[in-house]
Amino acid sequence: MAPWHWALWAPLQAQGFWLAQAAWSGPTTGGAKGLHGHLGALVRGQVTTGVVKIAVIGAGAVVAGALLASDPGQPKSPRPGTSPAARAFDAAGRAVLVAAWANLANLLDLRPGRALKSCGAAAAPLVACGATCGGGAVASGLLAAGALGVGAASAPGDLSERTMLGDTGANALGALLGTALAAHPSARLRAASQVVGVALVLASEKVSFSQVIASTPVLAAIDALGRPEP
Repeated sequence: MAPWHWALWAPLQAQGFWLAQAAWSGPTTGGAKGLHGHLGALVRGQVTTGVVKIAVIGAGAVVAGALLASDPGQPKSPRPGTSPAARAFDAAGRAVLVAAWANLANLLDLRPGRALKSCGAAAAPLVACGATCGGGAVASGLLAAGALGVGAASAPGDLSERTMLGDTGANALGALLGTALAAHPSARLRAASQVVGVALVLASEKVSFSQVIASTPVLAAIDALGRPEP
C-alpha cells in the first residue's frame, strides 16, 4: 500500500475526535473560543474539548505529513540522501496544511451547506488536475474526489437541515481535503494552500466569516444556494 493511502489516517483521526469528546468528562469549552481561547485555557491548566481536538487532529496531521513526505510517488518530495532537516521541513509543511484545512472546514460549518460548498470548490480543480495531469497529481485527485463524493452525498440532508456535519464531519472533510492538497506534487501549490489555510484560521480569531459573506452579495448568493426559503 502506498504511503498516501496511509495518509488517510488524518481524516480518520479527525473522526476519532468524536470518540474522545464523547468520553471526555472534563470541561467542554469553559467559555473558550478559537485557538487563542482554548490554548489560553490550557495555559491556565484547563483542558477543554478544543484542546483535545487540537491534539487529536494535530497528531493525525503529523502522521499524514510524515507519510506523504516519504512517498516515493511524490516527485517533489525530498529524495533519499537529502538531509534529515529537509525531509522534516517537508513533512512539517504538509502536516500544517492538513491541520489548517481540517480546522478551516469546521470554522466554515456555521450555516447549512457552507463547508460542503467551500470544500467542493477547492476539491474540484484537484480532481480535474489528477485526471488530466497524471503523474503525482493522480493521488491528490483521488483524495479530492473522495471529498467531492462526501459533499455530494451529504449536501441534500445538510442543506435541508435534516442532518448536519458537526465538528466531527467538518473536521474529517477538511482533513481529507487537506490531505489531497498535501499530496499534490506541486510545492508551490502546497505552499500557497498552507498560507491560505493558516491565514484564514488566524483571521477567524478577529473576523466573522458569516458577516463577510453576508456583506458580499456574490458570496451571500452562493452561500444561500440550495437552502429552503426561511
